[in-house]
Amino acid sequence: MGSPFSIDMGEGFLSAEAIADPPPFDKLRTVLLYDDLARKLVSSIKYSDRTDLLRWIADWMHVAGQEVISESDMIVPVPLHPKRLRQRRFNQAGDLAQHLAVSNDKIYNPEVLIRQKATRQQVGLSEKERARNVSGAFAVPQDKKIDVKGKRVLLVDDVYTTGATCKAATRALKRAGAVHINVLVFAKVETYVE
Repeated sequence: MGSPFSIDMGEGFLSAEAIADPPPFDKLRTVLLYDDLARKLVSSIKYSDRTDLLRWIADWMHVAGQEVISESDMIVPVPLHPKRLRQRRFNQAGDLAQHLAVSNDKIYNPEVLIRQKATRQQVGLSEKERARNVSGAFAVPQDKKIDVKGKRVLLVDDVYTTGATCKAATRALKRAGAVHINVLVFAKVETYVE
């Protein structure tokens, strides 16, 4: 029996979204769909400094993501640009990734992936605009490529909307030599393929 926080669709199951537009990462796991509750929790963290919720959310991610966590050599958060980090004062993906790494005895390595381009906030952008917005935004610094080469990476973020951010970050990690990349998020926006 699977976790109450995730739906096991069976070995080899692919969503219609993954069939229509195959992602560059290997697997995506989420705790729940991005509904009113998830939106309220994420907004409280990002815009109301409710960082006390992060450990609770990380615990849910720990349960829902056991498979992808166990397959990883290191856990890496989706980074914020330094300007955005100064404004917000913390990176919620970084805090979630750190909690997951500590509770699973995994390497937490936030320095291997940087956001080298200040991007607009993704809220309100179309799928194509989101992809353009984060194109070339991520990189692995030259001196960190050795940390990534040949590794199995778990990329952590709070919300997966169209996947543009996670896909761009995955491509940067793959260019640096990561061999296997999974994604674990707290909430995923439900999408439909027409």
